[in-house]
Amino acid sequence: MVNGNDQPAAVAETTTTVPDSLPEAQTEPNPIVPPAGLAAAAAAAAAATTAPNRAQTWKYFQDQRRIVDYVLAFNGEDENAEAKQRRAIYQRNLESEGLQIETENCQRIHFVKIHVPENVLSHYCEIMKMQMPMKKLENQDKIIMRDFSIQSTLVRLFRRPLFNFVIIDRQKFAPPEYRLMYEYSRDKPYLFDDREQNFFTPSIRIAVAHFILERTYFSEAVEEKKDIGIRRLMEDQVYLDAYPLHDGCTDLRSSCQRALLLEEWASISKWIKHQPLDHIKEYFGVKIAMYFAWLGFYTHMLIPASVVGLICFFYGLLTYPANRISQEICDDNGTIMCPQCDKYCDYWYLRTTCNISKLAHIFDNEMTIVFSIFMSVWATLYLEMWKRYSSRIQHRWGITEYCSLAEPPRPQYLSRLKNIKKMMFNIATGAQEPSPPFWTKKFPSFLYSYSVIFLFILLTIAAVFGIVVYRMSLMTSKNIYGDGGSVSGKLIIFPATTAAINLLASTALTYAYQYVAEYMTNVEYRRTQTEYNESLNLKIYLFEFVNYYSSIFYIAFMKGKFPGYPAKYNRILHLRQEECSPGGCLMELCIQLAIIMVGKQAIGAITEILIPFLVQKFKEFRSVLGIDAGSAENGERLICCNQWTKDFNLINWHDRSLFNEYLKMVIQYGFITIFVVAFPLAPFFALLNNVFETRLDAKKFLLYYKRAVPQRVRDLGIWYNIMHVVGKVAVISSAFIIAFSSNFIPRLMYMSVVNPTGTDEGFVNHTLAYFNVSHFEANAAPENSTFSNITICRYSEYRNPPDDPRPYKRPSIYWQILAIRLTFVVIYQNLVSFVQIVVAWAIPDVPTKLQDQIKREQYLTNEYIIEQEKLKMALSGTGGCGGVGGSVAGSRYAQNGCVASEDSSPDDEKANYGSIADDNEYPLRMQTDDCEPYAAYGIVTSRV
Repeated sequence: MVNGNDQPAAVAETTTTVPDSLPEAQTEPNPIVPPAGLAAAAAAAAAATTAPNRAQTWKYFQDQRRIVDYVLAFNGEDENAEAKQRRAIYQRNLESEGLQIETENCQRIHFVKIHVPENVLSHYCEIMKMQMPMKKLENQDKIIMRDFSIQSTLVRLFRRPLFNFVIIDRQKFAPPEYRLMYEYSRDKPYLFDDREQNFFTPSIRIAVAHFILERTYFSEAVEEKKDIGIRRLMEDQVYLDAYPLHDGCTDLRSSCQRALLLEEWASISKWIKHQPLDHIKEYFGVKIAMYFAWLGFYTHMLIPASVVGLICFFYGLLTYPANRISQEICDDNGTIMCPQCDKYCDYWYLRTTCNISKLAHIFDNEMTIVFSIFMSVWATLYLEMWKRYSSRIQHRWGITEYCSLAEPPRPQYLSRLKNIKKMMFNIATGAQEPSPPFWTKKFPSFLYSYSVIFLFILLTIAAVFGIVVYRMSLMTSKNIYGDGGSVSGKLIIFPATTAAINLLASTALTYAYQYVAEYMTNVEYRRTQTEYNESLNLKIYLFEFVNYYSSIFYIAFMKGKFPGYPAKYNRILHLRQEECSPGGCLMELCIQLAIIMVGKQAIGAITEILIPFLVQKFKEFRSVLGIDAGSAENGERLICCNQWTKDFNLINWHDRSLFNEYLKMVIQYGFITIFVVAFPLAPFFALLNNVFETRLDAKKFLLYYKRAVPQRVRDLGIWYNIMHVVGKVAVISSAFIIAFSSNFIPRLMYMSVVNPTGTDEGFVNHTLAYFNVSHFEANAAPENSTFSNITICRYSEYRNPPDDPRPYKRPSIYWQILAIRLTFVVIYQNLVSFVQIVVAWAIPDVPTKLQDQIKREQYLTNEYIIEQEKLKMALSGTGGCGGVGGSVAGSRYAQNGCVASEDSSPDDEKANYGSIADDNEYPLRMQTDDCEPYAAYGIVTSRV
């Protein structure tokens, strides 16, 4: 309990089971240290924390028995009376929920240590519908049977011996014991051995503590439902921080799980090893472990895509000396091209684009269409194989049937519905919940959050702005480099400078888009944190999609498509539209894509590692030096003498911390699928990035961030749906890029229709139209030309010559090529989509063996429950111990792990389970339609 002066009272004796190896409990409470002695007391505490007793004091209460599950930190010199009162009420309510609290006030920053007893754990695990491991049943070893198959035999004989070097050390990361999972219920004690040591793992203890902290009031006025939760208290600076503890230091000589993961998982030298996913899940929870499982799977799937991309690249590299198009351009000595801009640009020779034509062949060759088809099929195969792979993980982690409807509502959601009388029946929980009316709450909130129409308006504005930035950066690059130099050099330098400026602008806009998306999501009525996160994820991804892809879409589908001709240029705001080089826009698209993709990955790697490192080191530097309170934020000055002071200097983990990791990878996935035709090396660069990304993310989470609160998720959520849509868009995008941005279709038509020899000899000359320089429109001809006696110049278009009866009009070959291009798009899109459908149909989402295993597990579990319930009924019907039948049933029931409290009185049941809510222990069983909404979640209505 906490007194009115915000000082800790004596710590009550705990009833938690303690291992025999721990020393006897100390009954003396923490002494209240005056402010003048804070530094001396902290120094003494640090000196007392020596190696022999560090294990007992590093993350335990003063009695050295109870482990610290959660920590609250506040400024001990804060004289705000309202903040003190809020802390006192909040901590008193936490104790009334059964949490055990101890305050450490020997430094300027005071720490409230929280321990969750086992009775509280069992109570809230039932409320939170946790899937817990069952007792080992008699016949469960027969469930998993190794079926003989040729495939499994070949894998055992060849693949495993050859790839033993990638397997993690099983002596350090032992495989988990096979246990059946079932939703925890205290009504079925025969299923769970909750008296077993470590039955409630540290991740479960943290999750329960966080659940209670988020739903506890800090006001005496319970009707003020906004006064709830640790998040609100941190926003009001009542508490500086709230966080669970890492399980030990980062010293590699330590035996803690954190040090083991840091050495064997987060180390760059272990990049080729598999990840210990089960141990990651036990330390960080399902949500973070699912991210690393997906990242590892995605990285492995990039290997075949990278190999095929490298084959395509090296094919172009080896065949470009024999490429007839580049040979014709390089050998040409007389073709003079029309100026690329009005007045200030001069004529130029076609041969000046010799080098860029050779580079263009490396990425635009016969293998391009093969690679694009492969990547379209690969995208479908990757998603289907992920569903198959993740089904095994979901079953092993007990989240196969997890539903977000079973997730408790967000406190912010409930606080906004405090005066709502409309109730809705939740199918998953079987409880009545407050529901916002559609017309008076939901619909206006959607309108207020800009609605769907305004969202698309923002996307359109962002797209236009991206194109404007692109054109402005192009003009900037021309001003930087001037008009000198070769045309070939400018065709590389200008796009590269443009892409770099566009990358910087896109990176800056990211922060503005995130702010707008968060504001829009906050006004919506999102019931659970999962629903809130997915709504926010979708909005930010749409913004980022336009932000990073707009300039690439512009080059791929708009640039050089409608430039006009020298006698009549198509202009926008009196500016000429940009033109492609004689080799097409694919090379410029490749440069833009490579710089933005690789640059974004480089910026992401630097910011996500360097910034957390610098922030954490700055906080540690400030604490170690003991900067004066007047110049330090909140007067933070710490001497690190235990785990909670050590972790206080780490960066806070919040609900959005994992979002940036997913967003970065999904944006990368768009680069390697939507535009992979222009840059076959994209999968290879993505593979290199992800190999290091996995280990750097692991190191960042273990070293620089506070420990994350474990959260349950069933799958990737909305990210999977986004990647599925991106895969469909990639098919259409590849078809249009091949048809309209490369020379594949025009060259094919030239060989089959125009050239009687059936070769591409003379193709370059065929794609260049003639123009009489006397027909230039006003202010378009060069003012100061170095060329003399120029009467004809050439430009990249299919148009009639000036002496034709229909000068500068489209010839019939142009319309034939256009028809073939559109036909190709339709055939390609339907053919590849059909192959994708066949691949998705042929690969089941769940392996047949796993389906059979799940059926056997369900059958065995149900049979066991039926048997135990029959024994319970038989024992109850004979009066507990009366008669021979009762004795036999009772003995059999006890042999199966049941406790006698099933038939005991309510007082005995409270003694066995350690009830924390007394008469409100099971409100779910007694609720009515008129009950207070919070009672529907099994939480004490007066406090949570």
